[in-house]
Amino acid sequence: MSPEIMAILMFLTLCGVLMLGYPVAFTLAGTSLAFAALGGQLGLFDAAFLGALPNRLYGIMTNQTLIAVPLFVFMGVMLERSRVAEQLLDTMAALFGPLRGGLGISVILVGMLLAASTGIVGATVVTMGLLSLPTMLKRGYSPALATGTLCASGTLGQIIPPSIILILLGDVLASAYQQAQLDMGIWSPETISVGDLFAGALLPGLLLVVLYTLYLLGVAWLKPAACPVPPAEERGRYDRHLFLRALKVLLPPLGLILAVLGSILAGLATPTEAASVGAVGAILLAIGQRQFNLATLNAVMRSTTQITAMVFLIFIGASLFSLVFRGFGGDEMIEALLSDLPGGVVGAMLIVMLVMFLLGFILDFIEITFVVVPIVAPILLAMGLDPVWLGVMIAINLQTSFLTPPFGFALFYLRGVAPPEVKTIQIYQGVAPYILIQLIALGALSLWPELATWLPGVVYGE
Repeated sequence: MSPEIMAILMFLTLCGVLMLGYPVAFTLAGTSLAFAALGGQLGLFDAAFLGALPNRLYGIMTNQTLIAVPLFVFMGVMLERSRVAEQLLDTMAALFGPLRGGLGISVILVGMLLAASTGIVGATVVTMGLLSLPTMLKRGYSPALATGTLCASGTLGQIIPPSIILILLGDVLASAYQQAQLDMGIWSPETISVGDLFAGALLPGLLLVVLYTLYLLGVAWLKPAACPVPPAEERGRYDRHLFLRALKVLLPPLGLILAVLGSILAGLATPTEAASVGAVGAILLAIGQRQFNLATLNAVMRSTTQITAMVFLIFIGASLFSLVFRGFGGDEMIEALLSDLPGGVVGAMLIVMLVMFLLGFILDFIEITFVVVPIVAPILLAMGLDPVWLGVMIAINLQTSFLTPPFGFALFYLRGVAPPEVKTIQIYQGVAPYILIQLIALGALSLWPELATWLPGVVYGE
């Protein structure tokens, strides 16, 4: 048996064990150690590769960028508990009420605001599902259209900054970009930052919002029965009080988004510093909503600790996995495979995107970011791809995967909170057009990489 076959078997074993439901972090570490031991017995693995693990763990613990993760998680969880989403939905529904499809448009816009405020997909989908789905069904919306819109708008947290996936992806891509340049003999490598990825993802994220809205308006025009106009007595009235209420509800989260994103894009703060601003801002927002007390703070801290511990344990397990995978020569095998594909860099990119899309059915974005990206990204970047463009493509690709039946994570989140009368097949039917929109966005980004690279160039003068 060759070492390369051991690398393939290790990856397949990892996917199989994860599908059985075992904890991700321990599955990564356990599978890696088991194959390292087996490979050592067969003379196919050099245990010296494991000697690099302490340095990697020290690098994780001292990584300044990763400090942003618990801060952004804290910000998202605090906002989730401060009734911001509920008030935003009520106000936006009143503003767009007279428009056919207005409730659906309000869901998309609130999803965008929550994505930019929390960056946590599962929390956004569940919150939107609990608050919006009963109202949409009550007002006569097609179950398929309602659930599809909720799933799609909830996954905007994948791509609209400040997103947790963009922070993790930015850190991994920065290391991969430096490795790719060193492999090419560039001894003074350039680097990219999380801020670059935030700036690169902003326009594609807003493009998705526009495409979602245009689709909903098209459905309202072609199939009015799918999203009826609410009765006159339920629409609310446009007057000074409505606009004052809208300003009161919209300004705090918009101000928080502006403070976090604006400080990063303007170069006034690093993502970690901006994350601390966001965490404090979320506390002030909760105080303003009269939702802040010691019990709330205790619950938010517990949730933040659990999520952060999960992320870093997966990071440690993934570091061990990549070391063992490299020890079996897996990285060289992947490089040879991608280099020999017909179509050159285009063919390699298509295969990588397809593999990541399929893996998105069984792996969460954190596992894909920490396990798959470090293997393929240095190879693709050495072929001349722009790291920011590659990062945005990966993020949108995973977002599409999370919407795709039958295993899309967003579908599971919504199915868990949807009423029994909503059938699973209706959820699948509802997300199909949004999957097509995602693919259109990926195609547009492939044809015009400037959608991702233009803003970082303007902001950072690159």
